[in-house]
Amino acid sequence: MARKPTWLLVVAGVLRDRDGRMLLQQALPGKPHGHLWEFPGGKVEHEEIPRLALRRELHEELGVAVDEGLMMPVGFADDPTERGGPAIVLVLYECPSWQGEPQSREGQAWGWFTPAEASALPMPPIDRALLKVLLD
Repeated sequence: MARKPTWLLVVAGVLRDRDGRMLLQQALPGKPHGHLWEFPGGKVEHEEIPRLALRRELHEELGVAVDEGLMMPVGFADDPTERGGPAIVLVLYECPSWQGEPQSREGQAWGWFTPAEASALPMPPIDRALLKVLLD
């Protein structure tokens, strides 16, 4: 008998430009939270280490390379989803150093935002909670 997970681990990263603005991306239509702005990242695959999952996700989505040894966890949030799926636990890492020019590899919009600009964007509750952690 196959077991369904009761929770899902997701990782996301905070990338900042030289002016301290944060990179956020817009979830694709048809995906959970479609059209909402969120920190880049994704699911941790079975038997994958969270930091390596974030490194993989940032490369797949944005074409940037991050050093997992320099990542610093800055917070986590959970979403006890009502969609019938597993609850989400999102771990947010600050990525102080990265290489490459971000690009939309999966077709999503992205941009650099000041804390005030980010606060005004429509975001999923879980990302909004993590933004609050960064701003406090």
